[in-house]
Amino acid sequence: MPLTRREFMIAGSAIGAALGGGIVAPVALTWERDASGDVAAVTARFPERTVGRWSELVVGESTTFDYPAEGQPNVLVRVGRPVAHGIGREHDLVGFSSTCTHMGCPLTEYRADTATLGPCPCHFTTFDLAADGIPAFGQATQHLSRVLLRLDGDEVVAFGLRRPIYGHADPLHGVGVRVLAST
Repeated sequence: MPLTRREFMIAGSAIGAALGGGIVAPVALTWERDASGDVAAVTARFPERTVGRWSELVVGESTTFDYPAEGQPNVLVRVGRPVAHGIGREHDLVGFSSTCTHMGCPLTEYRADTATLGPCPCHFTTFDLAADGIPAFGQATQHLSRVLLRLDGDEVVAFGLRRPIYGHADPLHGVGVRVLAST
């Protein structure tokens, strides 16, 4: 389906701002639509990188990894039940940015009983990882950035992001951020 006039204007404005500011985005962007046909989110493809091994993941425990660049923390979690956008044999493996979408504070606590990440130490927002990273409580109004994952045998491979990471207009070339080598 072609872009609507509104989507075209948004994309044109973003591209114009990026070119005007001298920023070159080295990623492929695509529009994802929900069931109604409205744009739900923008997906960015980044270099593939192994971020974990299926055989080493424990249900209910989070594992951290940086992606798409060093200094951009994420969590990898086997929730223990099928969840929205989950991968793997049980459709229960998800990855999300662990940076709060309200003000960029770090999210470090994962609660297995509720499948939530948080509370954020700044304003207590928690995010529901079983429901695509939606804010479950607190000040944030945006979902967490979801890491796009696939299984390649035993390897968990990250290949992109759905929704931007808080505070990173260009995730691969931010200040103090070093690009990770793909594997």
